[in-house]
Amino acid sequence: MFELKYPKKVRLGDITVRDGFQHEEKTIPTQAKLWILEELILAGFREVEVTNLGNPKGMPQFADADELFRLLYNSKRVKNILPEVELTAITIREKAVDRAIELKKKGYGPTRILQMVSTSPSHMYKNSGLDHKGYWKMTEESIKKAHDAGIKVNGTVSTIWGCPIEGPTELKKAVEFTKHYLELGADDIEHADHDGSAPPNKVYEYFSMILDAMPDPNQHLAHFHVTRGWGLANVLAALQAGIIRFESTIGGTGGQPANFVDGTPVSGTGAYYYQDANIVGLVSTEDMVVMMDEMGIETGVDVERLLEIGNMVEKILGRRLRSECIKTGRIPKGPTGF
Repeated sequence: MFELKYPKKVRLGDITVRDGFQHEEKTIPTQAKLWILEELILAGFREVEVTNLGNPKGMPQFADADELFRLLYNSKRVKNILPEVELTAITIREKAVDRAIELKKKGYGPTRILQMVSTSPSHMYKNSGLDHKGYWKMTEESIKKAHDAGIKVNGTVSTIWGCPIEGPTELKKAVEFTKHYLELGADDIEHADHDGSAPPNKVYEYFSMILDAMPDPNQHLAHFHVTRGWGLANVLAALQAGIIRFESTIGGTGGQPANFVDGTPVSGTGAYYYQDANIVGLVSTEDMVVMMDEMGIETGVDVERLLEIGNMVEKILGRRLRSECIKTGRIPKGPTGF
């Protein structure tokens, strides 16, 4: 009997409200963001990204960061579940880390923050304003400060399979960066294909290298974009390599921070890498969860509730999103009446 080998249980994180919305060119109401976070938690997600604590001048989508955290911590709908949930904020630079620590002191800050290093020097500088030497120094200091405040730190490695600025990159460099993050004390590592450059064979090769060198699967999570349509194929390749942690967004939203919000140009991270801003985005949470469910993989997510969330997010954003399953649903398990 031939059988595809993959884990039978996974850990899923949804990052819609941060990564999904950073590419939106209109401000999403704070109450809508809160509703989505609450619903995701009620649907079974125990890892969510809440916001970006960087300077909102360049990314006004996150001007409500403090208020969103406060509202979430005071939410009656998820109050009893919230202690079980890992709440992440993006903190690319030092001031954002300090802001996370101050929010934690106030009683409604993140339980986990995210630092990000790119293997590509050009992408590294565009994303953070620092070169590798400067960013590693800052990260080492940030990890210590965050841990002293009781906050976990994720180290994200980007441009693993390619860079939209420089082109091809070396997988070995990303393995080295992963090791260095863990040596500095990072709690887990996000392995990110922010450009949608990863073909499935290279995903399998890379994660096999990672798990050979650092075999604890709970230390590693996969983050795939669908710029070229390979997202779910890459999820399957990562599963076959032994990866058990994945993150995604409702409707396949997300991508490079918007440089035009509410009719006004903003800095974002500069010019878009692609002329068609709508081709970017992450793996759709709904499609990934339904696929895993059909494969017999335990996700811990209420599939029907998730599909309802997906339909509501389409209403919030006012357009058809990149999800098939919110329209087709799950595969019928009996007669459909047609």
